[in-house]
Amino acid sequence: MGIHDEDVARVREATDIVAVISEYVQLKRVGRRWQGLCPFHAEKTPSFSVNAEMGVYHCFGCKASGDAITFVREVEHADFVEAVERLAARSGIVLRYTSPGEGADRQKRGKLTEALERAVEWYHQRLLTSPDAGPARGYLRERGYSGDVVRQYKLGWAPDEWGALAGALRVGAKNGLSPEVFSESGLGRGNESGRTWDSFRGRLLFPIFDPSGKPVGFGGRILPGGEGPKYKNSVDNAVYRKSRVLYGLNWAKQDIVNAGQVVICEGYTDVIGFAQAGISWAVATCGTAATEDHIQLLQRYAKRIVLAFDPDTAGGDAAERFLQWEGEIEVKVAVFPAGTDPGELAKTDPEGLVVAVEEAMAFPRFRYERVLSQADLDSIRGRSVAARRATEAVASIKDPLVRDPYLLEIATRCRQDDPNAEERLRRIAQDYRPPPSRNARSSRSNSEEEAPHPTDTGNVSGSSDEDHHNEMGSPPPNNVERQVLWLAANEPGAVWPEVVPGMLHYPLYRDAFEAMLEYPDMEALLAEADPPLVGLMRELLVAEDEDLRASTHRQEVVMAILLYESAQRELTYLERQARTGVVDDDLLRRVASLKTAMDKLRESEWEAEQARALLELLRPGDES
Repeated sequence: MGIHDEDVARVREATDIVAVISEYVQLKRVGRRWQGLCPFHAEKTPSFSVNAEMGVYHCFGCKASGDAITFVREVEHADFVEAVERLAARSGIVLRYTSPGEGADRQKRGKLTEALERAVEWYHQRLLTSPDAGPARGYLRERGYSGDVVRQYKLGWAPDEWGALAGALRVGAKNGLSPEVFSESGLGRGNESGRTWDSFRGRLLFPIFDPSGKPVGFGGRILPGGEGPKYKNSVDNAVYRKSRVLYGLNWAKQDIVNAGQVVICEGYTDVIGFAQAGISWAVATCGTAATEDHIQLLQRYAKRIVLAFDPDTAGGDAAERFLQWEGEIEVKVAVFPAGTDPGELAKTDPEGLVVAVEEAMAFPRFRYERVLSQADLDSIRGRSVAARRATEAVASIKDPLVRDPYLLEIATRCRQDDPNAEERLRRIAQDYRPPPSRNARSSRSNSEEEAPHPTDTGNVSGSSDEDHHNEMGSPPPNNVERQVLWLAANEPGAVWPEVVPGMLHYPLYRDAFEAMLEYPDMEALLAEADPPLVGLMRELLVAEDEDLRASTHRQEVVMAILLYESAQRELTYLERQARTGVVDDDLLRRVASLKTAMDKLRESEWEAEQARALLELLRPGDES
C-alpha cells in the first residue's frame, strides 16, 4: 500500500527531526548542527550528526543516514508506510492512500488499536469510579500506589462479569464494535450463537503499550484471595507479540537513552516500583523469558542491561540465559536480599533498591558467585569441582587483564593453595569451549574505530592524497574537494562560479558537484538523485565547520588549493604527453605557464589573486 507523494512531502516538512531523534538519542547542539552517540552502532565519541534545517541525519562512523522517516523505519523496525503514519500522527496530518484495497491489513490493525484504546479508557475509569472496584483500589493503596500513579500508568479494573466490556463497547450492535475486532484484539471471544464474553474478569489490569505509546494488550493480576492464575496476559495477535513487547518501554525510552542503561525486571509492579524509587529506566517482559527480539529492541536505546530478577533459583536461572547476549551488550546483575523482590523493596527500602542497581555485579562475577554459593566448599573434591565450574563461568572473558583477577579470587575462595593453581585455572579458562547457543547469531562489529571527520582540512599545504587513494577508489574524507562540496551545499556563495566539475578529481565528488549545479534545489536532489549521491549530500548537510563557514579567507584558501591540485593533474598530463608524443611550442608554453602560476600561488600562501590567475590557465571542463 502506498501513501500519496504530496502527503509524504507534508509529513517530511512538518516533522521536527531533532525532536524525533531526541526520543532515542541525547543530542547536543554544536554550532548549527546537533550531535550525539549513534543509535545504530557502539561508539564512545559522538559521530552522529543532525541537520535540523534540511531534516537529515548522518553517522560518520557506520554511515547510517536519512531523514526522519528513515530514522523511524530503522530505529523502530517499521516499514515505510508505518513510519510515515507515526510521524503524521505527531503532526496531526491525515494521510491519503493510493489504493484502498491494499490497505485492508493496515486498516485492520488500526481498528484493533482503536478498540484497545477504548478498552484501556473504560477499564481505567472503572477502576477510578466504580463501586465494585473498591477492593482493587484498596489493594493499590496497600501497595503504595497513589491516584497519580494509577493515572500515569492507566491502570484499570475488569469487573467480575462475563460481558461487562462487551456491553460497554456494544459488541455486535449497530454502530458498535464488531465481534471480529473484539476477538482479534484479544479483548474477548464469541460463539456462533452470537454470545460474547470478556477475556479479563475480576482482575487488576496493566495496559501494555508499544514504544510509540499505542496500546497493544493487557496484563491482568488477580486480587489476593481470588481464583485463577495470578497473572493473565493478552493472547498474541496482529498488534501484540509478547516475544517482542516490553512493558514500560513507552514511558522509559528517553530515560533509558539518557542513563545509557536499562533495568530488566520480571513484572509490571516491579517497573512501577523502580520508577517510584527514582529509577525510571526499567522495563519488564510480559509473561515470557527475554528473547532475541527483546535484546535487539533494547540495543536501540542503551548498551548496558541491568538484570533485576528475584533472588531465587528461578531468577538466577533467568539471569543465566543472558549469557548468549554477553558479547553483544554489557550485562550486569543487581543483587537483592534473600526473600525480597524489587517491587517489595521499592516499598520498604527504595534507597536500597537504588544502591542495588548502582552496585550491580558484573555478569561474570554474578555467574561464578552463583556457582560458589551452591558449592560444597568444605570438601577437597567439592572445592575442586567449584573451582573448575567457577572458572568456566568467567571463561568467556578473553582479556587476561580482566579475567585473571577473577581466577585469582576463585583460587583463593576455593582454597586452591598450591603455587600452580592460578596457572591451572588459566589453562581451564583458555581451553573451555561453551556449548553453542540456540539463539547465537553474528553481531555487528564492536570495533570502536571512528572515521575521520569529513570537514577536517588535514592537509592545506597543497600536497595530494593521490598516493593513498586511486582515482576509482573511495575518496579520502579529509580531501580539500570535500570542503568545496561542503561549501557548495552549505555556503554556495563561497564557491567561485568559474569552478566546474572537471576540476574535481574523484568521480563521486565530481558527480555530486555536477548534481548541485543541475538540480534546482537541495530538496529535489535528495529526492531524485542516485543513492550514493544522496548519501554523500546528507553527510555534507549534517557536517558542521563553523571556522570554514565564518572565515572568508579560509574559504578562499580552499578554492586556491582546489585549483592548485587541478593544475597539478593538468601538469602531470601535459608532461606525460611531452614524454610520449610530439612536443610542440604550445605544449611547452602551457607547461611553463602552469608551473609559474603554481609557484606564485604556493609562494603567496594561497592568495586569492594568484589563485584567480591560475584559474585563467585551466581549461574549463577539463577531465584530465
